[in-house]
Amino acid sequence: MTARGVLVTGGSRGIGAAIARAFATQGDRVAVHYGSSAMLAEDVASSLPGDGHVTVQADLADADAVGRAVDSAAARLGRLDVLVNNAGVFLAHPPLSTSYDEWQTAWSQTLATNLVGAANAAYCAIPHLRAAGGGAIVNVSSRGAFRGEPNNPAYGASKAGMNAFGQSLAIALAPEGITVGTVAPGFVQTEMAREILDGPGGDAVRAQSPFGRVARPEEVAAAVLWLASPEARFSTGTIIDVNGASYLRS
Repeated sequence: MTARGVLVTGGSRGIGAAIARAFATQGDRVAVHYGSSAMLAEDVASSLPGDGHVTVQADLADADAVGRAVDSAAARLGRLDVLVNNAGVFLAHPPLSTSYDEWQTAWSQTLATNLVGAANAAYCAIPHLRAAGGGAIVNVSSRGAFRGEPNNPAYGASKAGMNAFGQSLAIALAPEGITVGTVAPGFVQTEMAREILDGPGGDAVRAQSPFGRVARPEEVAAAVLWLASPEARFSTGTIIDVNGASYLRS
């Protein structure tokens, strides 16, 4: 099978790095996107099995930078078959204790990165996916889109928007041979979550799942890998929960 070209946003650590590793392990060539962590992204890219992996930089809130990064990834990989919209920000802004200025900033930055940035990346990827004869877009959403995020409402809203955006694209792009799927994790054992998981509330978070733990990044990556596979073609538009039954939606 021809090696696919895969762009993973937010690929310099955590879930994104695990996703990049999963694709590379099966022989794909990966573009590891980063916002500001150039050294981390280079470390991830150089550690991936196989060769031909690259890094690309963009502030996802900058529409022009997103376009350049997607085009660069496609050019340097030789093709683009898969886009994984994984990058995101998680800014606390509880409504009862946040100033109006802080509230505005949190909403603006969160939506610009998590939702509009992902939408722009998808838009810019579509011509490359069509040129490759079809492909896949996989969005990394969140359990918070369904159960709510009381201290981070813009985050929950951005991920709910991502779910709807992905399903809209699934319908629009199916005639082009492009599938669109979404993975919605709960808490994941990453560096970003370590402060919470290692803190006094960590046991309560783990107890949310009947397994008594949170997800491993590799478990999220496995769901992403499947959604980008030919076997998942007829599951386009779906949302896969990876939360250990910590939240069950009807």
